[in-house]
Amino acid sequence: MKKRMKPVRIILTSLLLIVMVISACSDKKKKSPITAATQVKSDIKYTCPMHPQVLEDHPGNCPICGMTLVKKSGQASEGAGISLNTVLQPVNSSVIADINAISPIEKAVPTQIVAQGYLDFDTRTFNNIAARFSGRIEKLYIKYAFQEIHTGQRIFDIYSPDMVAAQQDLIYLTKNSAQETGLINAARQKLLLLGMTTAQVEQVIKSGKSFYSLPVYSPYEGHVHDMPHAQMAGAASTEAPADFANNLPLSVKEGMYVEKGQNIFNLVNPHQLWAVVKIDRPAIAALKLNQTVTINLPDMPGRTIRGKVDFIEPVLQDGDKTTSIRVYIDNMDHALKVNSLVKATIQSGETKGLWIPRTALLNLGRTQVVWLKKGALFQAHQVNAGIINGNEIQIIKGLSASDSLASDAQYLADSESFIKTSGNE
Repeated sequence: MKKRMKPVRIILTSLLLIVMVISACSDKKKKSPITAATQVKSDIKYTCPMHPQVLEDHPGNCPICGMTLVKKSGQASEGAGISLNTVLQPVNSSVIADINAISPIEKAVPTQIVAQGYLDFDTRTFNNIAARFSGRIEKLYIKYAFQEIHTGQRIFDIYSPDMVAAQQDLIYLTKNSAQETGLINAARQKLLLLGMTTAQVEQVIKSGKSFYSLPVYSPYEGHVHDMPHAQMAGAASTEAPADFANNLPLSVKEGMYVEKGQNIFNLVNPHQLWAVVKIDRPAIAALKLNQTVTINLPDMPGRTIRGKVDFIEPVLQDGDKTTSIRVYIDNMDHALKVNSLVKATIQSGETKGLWIPRTALLNLGRTQVVWLKKGALFQAHQVNAGIINGNEIQIIKGLSASDSLASDAQYLADSESFIKTSGNE
C-alpha cells in the first residue's frame, strides 16, 4: 500500500509546481504594462512658455510667473502617444509635425509706419503771371524753363492798343483840362489797375508821351515753369503745369498775341517742397496729424530729414488703395530734387496687445489662420489680426497668452489643400 502512494505524491507535487509557475508568469504579464506606462510618464517634461528654463516632471504652475506649465515639444514620448484617431484627422485642418511652438506675448509696443513716397513741389507756392490786358508780346526776357527770376524783374514788353489809348486820354486831360482833377485821377487810376506802375504813370504825365511797348515786371520770385500749349492758346486756368520735367522751348514767343486774363508763366518757389507718402490701408487707423516723420533718400545716403504729418488726404484716389500724406520740407540749399523717391518712418505711438511673429500667421485673403498646438497635432485656427510692427503682428481676436502655436505657419500649409477652420467648413 505504501509503495502505491509514493507515485501519487510525486504526481501531485509536480502538478502543484506547474500551477505555481503558471501563476507567476501571469503576475509578470499584468505588472509589465504598468511599469512601462510609469516609465513613459516619468520621461514627460513640462515647461513654462514664458520661462523655458523651468522644467518639471509633473503638471502645475510656473514658480516665476504663475502660468500653467505645458508639455515640452520634441519629446520622444509625444511620438509614442500618437493614437490611430490622431493620425486619421483630416489633413486640411490638422497637421502632425515636429516644429517649434511659441506662445503669444502680451506687451506694449512702440509702433511705426514705414512707407514709400516721393518729393513734389509745394503747390502753395505756385503763382501765375497773367496778362492784365490784350496785346502783342514785343520783347521776351524769359528764354527757358526753370529760369530763376526775382520780384520786380522785367520779364517782357507788350504792345496794347487799349493801353496806348488810355495813356493818350491821360495826356490829353493833363494838357487841356488841368482843372478837371476828378477826370485826371480817374484816368490815372485806370492805368494803375491795368498794371502800370506809379513811376510809369508819372513818366507819361511828365513826358507827354505814351509807352508804345509797355514793360511788364514780375510781382513774384521763383523758377519759371512753362504753361501748357492749350492754356497759351485759349482760356485762363489756375492749374499747375502737368509736366515740369521737359526742357522744350517755351510756349510763349515774341510776337504772340495774348488775351486779357490769359496765364503766361507759372512761378514756383523751389525753397519749399512736399514729401508725398503713400500709406497702406491697415495703417491708416494709427495715422494722426503732427506725428513725427523721419525721411531718408536712397539717392542721398546719410541724409535724414525730420518733419511731421502736416496733411492727410481725406479721399482715396481712383485705382489707388493707399492714402497720401504730406510732409512740408525746406529746400533752401536746392539739394533736394522733385520726383526723388523717399522712405518715411512715422512714429504712430504705442499699442498694447497680444503679439506674435509675422511668420506665425497665414493670410488666406479673407481669413487669417494660425496653427494651434493640440498635443501632437497642429490645428488650423482662425484669428483677427491688427497692425503690423516690423516683424511682429498684433492679434485682436482668437488667441490668448496661454496658447501654443507653430512658429512658421507657411511651413505647415499644404498648397494642394484648402485649409478649413472651425465654423468655416
